[in-house]
Amino acid sequence: MSENVVKQKSYNFALQIIKLCARLKQQKHFEISSQLLRSGTSIGANVEEALAGRSRKDFFAKMSIAPKEARETNYWLRLLRDGEILNKQHSQNLIDESEELIKILTSIVKTGDDNR
Repeated sequence: MSENVVKQKSYNFALQIIKLCARLKQQKHFEISSQLLRSGTSIGANVEEALAGRSRKDFFAKMSIAPKEARETNYWLRLLRDGEILNKQHSQNLIDESEELIKILTSIVKTGDDNR
């Protein structure tokens, strides 16, 4: 059985976000850390829920939330980069990963819309 790519990518991304948020809290950036933690881990949580969906409609309802959370996460990461709270290289790597997730998740949702 092959591994689900979006499931693994969203999980790995969430792990990176958790580690980043721990560092942000140490630096006393509590509010943005909380926002980033919520949205960055929600991506994978919604993918997991979608994969456990009882129907096609249930699957796409949950899966359609994941790219929105990825976009929100991308927003917080850009703020951290442009606010010079994170170094540009580290933040850019996470931004690139969030953009990749956005593309994958949006494609999945669009495929579902096309097949209705």
